[in-house]
Amino acid sequence: MTDFNEPITPEDTLQRKEEWRMFMFIIIFLFPILTVMFVGSYGFIVWMYQLLAGPPGSSG
Repeated sequence: MTDFNEPITPEDTLQRKEEWRMFMFIIIFLFPILTVMFVGSYGFIVWMYQLLAGPPGSSG
């Protein structure tokens, strides 16, 4: 556990900078890419299902 009265060392500063960089990478790149992949794969699954089972609607 870090004592709040300790001075900040250069290692702490480097670690904070690296954590901030990783956070920005996740927010700016990783989440949008994963979201597009998820929505695209869901759309592909629905499209393939409709291709095999037919369009939605009443069958009678």
